[in-house]
Amino acid sequence: MDQVLPIALVSLLLGTAIALIFFKNYFLKRKSEIGSISKPELHSDLHKKPPKPTHQSKKPLSKPHSHVSSDKDHNKKHHPLDLNTLKGHGDSVTGLCFSYDGRSLATACADGVVRVFKLDDASSKSFKFLRINVPAGGHPVAVAFSDDASSVVVASQTLSGSSLYMWGEEKVKAADDSKQQPKLPLPDIKWGHHKIHENRAVLTLVGTASTYGSGDGSTIVASCSEGTDIKIWHGKTGKVLGNVDTNQLKNTMATISPNGRFIAAAAFTADVKVWEIVYSKDGSVKEVPKAMQLKGHKSAVTWLCFTPDSEQIITASKDGSIRIWNINVRYHLDEDPKTLKVFMIPLHDSNGATLHYDRLSLSPDGRILAATHGSMLQWLCVETGKVLDTADNAHNGDITWIAWAPKTIPAGDGQTFVLATASVDKKVKLWAAPPLESA
Repeated sequence: MDQVLPIALVSLLLGTAIALIFFKNYFLKRKSEIGSISKPELHSDLHKKPPKPTHQSKKPLSKPHSHVSSDKDHNKKHHPLDLNTLKGHGDSVTGLCFSYDGRSLATACADGVVRVFKLDDASSKSFKFLRINVPAGGHPVAVAFSDDASSVVVASQTLSGSSLYMWGEEKVKAADDSKQQPKLPLPDIKWGHHKIHENRAVLTLVGTASTYGSGDGSTIVASCSEGTDIKIWHGKTGKVLGNVDTNQLKNTMATISPNGRFIAAAAFTADVKVWEIVYSKDGSVKEVPKAMQLKGHKSAVTWLCFTPDSEQIITASKDGSIRIWNINVRYHLDEDPKTLKVFMIPLHDSNGATLHYDRLSLSPDGRILAATHGSMLQWLCVETGKVLDTADNAHNGDITWIAWAPKTIPAGDGQTFVLATASVDKKVKLWAAPPLESA
């Protein structure tokens, strides 16, 4: 009995010691866990940077003003033939066309809008214009006037192909009250055709009055596809008048002679094909047979234009030359067109190689040839081939279309022939004709 009591006492003391050690370790571990949880939170709060105060700096607000000022200074240093700039386009301007009286200018823009500007004075500070929105899903690529300045034919490109529309205005009826000004009606779509060249795009759209032979004077329009087909349309009714196929792999462009007699096309090859539009006695188109072929260039023809009398054609080629052809021949008797003049294109790259012209347009008097290469614009004397003037950077991007007004336009105190240029820089510019004395 005496031996059992000490053993029990020792066991109790050992158990108490073990329990104290256990609880001590437990509380130390909990304290460590609590410290490890709270410590990062405290660290995060201590190093959290206060938010920066939000305020508007005055310096960024001044930048646009200085930029506008520099633009104005830049515009003051324009080319001496630069008359004006038509702004307001939201995207690349892909085509333009003057009305027959030269007082209206229609532009086709990739922003989906056709604008018809009134040109009462080419040097005016502002121009009134009519806005025409093409149907949703398409964007206009080319434009041509129909019988008058109130009717416009527009080629619109969609994902499924090209459409052709004609917008026209109804004649305004005189109001009963003479004091009340009648409101000008907005143009309506008078006719429209879809997939006019199947799924192919329209490259050029040109209209002219059918005044040759028994033509009734109504406007005919030629649409040239990126394939090999060209279609002729009646401007007022939208009726298809004829079709031609160049059979030259791929078209570049096509145009109609000013009197409505011939259609000429530049395509993949060095030759230019010409067709005659034959009219019936009632003024309708009877047929469009092939008339002749212009042979002489050594490389592809990039552009061509007719002279105002419709008896000559001017061509520019990748072979570095410009040719003037006489097409007033008896082709029915197999008489070939003749080359009247050959000029070398006065453009060279840094290595001295001759460059080619992208587009041509001849002045209404047939004396000045306007030509483009990229963003550069040149005026040439048709008689001598000499350069009359050059605008090295006529636009801030490639020039997409050029056209002369068919008649002189008021510009300040006088009248002048006016050239219009369109570009990917969202602008249309008006240019005065250079003097011919320098030639």
